[in-house]
Amino acid sequence: MPVLGGLWAQDLGLRDPGQGVGADVTAGVTPNEEDEGPPSPVWGPLGSSPVTCGALSLALELPALLRQLRAAWRACRGGPRGPEQGQTPGAWRVEVEELEQDTEEKSAQRAADGILARGHAGVLLAERRGSHPLIDLRILNTNVQQGELEAGSRRSVKRQLSFQRYCHASRLLRGQVPRAPGSLHLLDHHYLGQATHMLSKVGTWNFDIFLFERLTNGYSLVTLMCHLLNVYGLIQHFHLDMVKLLRFLGMVQDDYHSHNPYHNALHAADVTQAMYCYLKESKLAELLNPTDVFLGLLAAAAHDVDHPGVNQPFLIKTGHHLASLYQNTSVLESHHWRSTVGMLRESGLLSHLPLSMRQDMEQQLGSLILATDISRQNEFLSTFREHLNHQSLDLHQAPHRHFILQIALKCADVCNPCREWNLSRQWSERVCEEFYRQGDIEKKFALEVSPLCNQQEDSVPSIQIGFISHIVEPLFEEWCRFTEPSPLSHTMMDLLQQNKTFWMGRAHVKEEEEEEEEEEEDGGGENRGPVVNP
Repeated sequence: MPVLGGLWAQDLGLRDPGQGVGADVTAGVTPNEEDEGPPSPVWGPLGSSPVTCGALSLALELPALLRQLRAAWRACRGGPRGPEQGQTPGAWRVEVEELEQDTEEKSAQRAADGILARGHAGVLLAERRGSHPLIDLRILNTNVQQGELEAGSRRSVKRQLSFQRYCHASRLLRGQVPRAPGSLHLLDHHYLGQATHMLSKVGTWNFDIFLFERLTNGYSLVTLMCHLLNVYGLIQHFHLDMVKLLRFLGMVQDDYHSHNPYHNALHAADVTQAMYCYLKESKLAELLNPTDVFLGLLAAAAHDVDHPGVNQPFLIKTGHHLASLYQNTSVLESHHWRSTVGMLRESGLLSHLPLSMRQDMEQQLGSLILATDISRQNEFLSTFREHLNHQSLDLHQAPHRHFILQIALKCADVCNPCREWNLSRQWSERVCEEFYRQGDIEKKFALEVSPLCNQQEDSVPSIQIGFISHIVEPLFEEWCRFTEPSPLSHTMMDLLQQNKTFWMGRAHVKEEEEEEEEEEEDGGGENRGPVVNP
């Protein structure tokens, strides 16, 4: 399978051929018993294999890293813990700090040279990285020539940065701030402060997800989901393991294709923020239970995971294996759902819950994600309109609450035209760029160009006007009826009409420019005649 092969090929290629997935590679250094503390109730031991680097065992349980580093330092010193005789406490601390820095540099170099033996857990550790690491840019000066890195040195730099990020995260989790000269942790704290300030306003409709993406160093989805789950108290309610949660969210973030202009992790974060705004509506907030909220946020975050950047008709006419697998029906949405379930099971996020509860949550998650299929728009809209006309919605009933969650997710998925103009315009240009890329591929392979994918015939204003008129307006008119009275709904409808007016104005200007060009061409042709020599 090309898609799944591309997804897993890198991980499989990094595995140590001499060890299986469940192989035990922890033989080596054991932390000293005197440093052992009570087991952490949150950062519990993981079932996956840890990673070894020489005599240093790096377990996935982050708080244990510092204890293992101390054990390695004592082994290198060959003496007991504490300052040797004749040394002052200050001099001993300086020596320990130098030894810590030297140990990290040596370990990073081993990782860069490929000595770091990785099992399956090692791959997850290297790839599912934290959001705000310490990055020492001094190591970038070693192999840089004329602003470019060779392929080998680029991999080395990436591995060095990954190891350094891990060590920095471990020190922060233990409450120890690095004191290395030239450290960039102050800059990290500066950006963290701005991101935290933005999160305090995450429930406002003018939330700038593009700025939040920059402040979180490209990890807006992971940061936003952790914040929202904590706001609702869902981590405590479901007794979620933080390591497993971060592993799952990291897998979701990484499985979005960053090269897609529109269907990427940033779009997922934007949909999640919109879903949070809808869950706060008074008619919903009072009646939704923790499972409803958890599944709503989870579906919003993963609703387009592993999107290939092309639509369903393209997969069907090219004979893609996903189209055959799902029998040409909700192909992409089914793949998003199955991929999400696979990551849930791989991370073990819900493994502590009863089997029947896990299966029910997986099915509800699939129902929510499948509702985002745009080809089922009329089906959901007519059912929603019928409920509103007959006032038959009873949110005390679980099926009705689930249906409203489906509608809310559909609204969040297509809410870009309801954003402020500076945000809406960027999303419109991104989605049209993705359409045009598909059209270019179809032209290259002599395929029929899909609707809205011909850049020469389909302009951005015309695409947006049609999208607003046929998809967004009918859906949000009914949503406004349901949430009435709602200031947010009125704000969205006002912005929707304003943005539609802007696009209509741009379309009119573009038509006038095309008419002028045609007149100039016709006039030039009429004025040209045979040249007569006097």
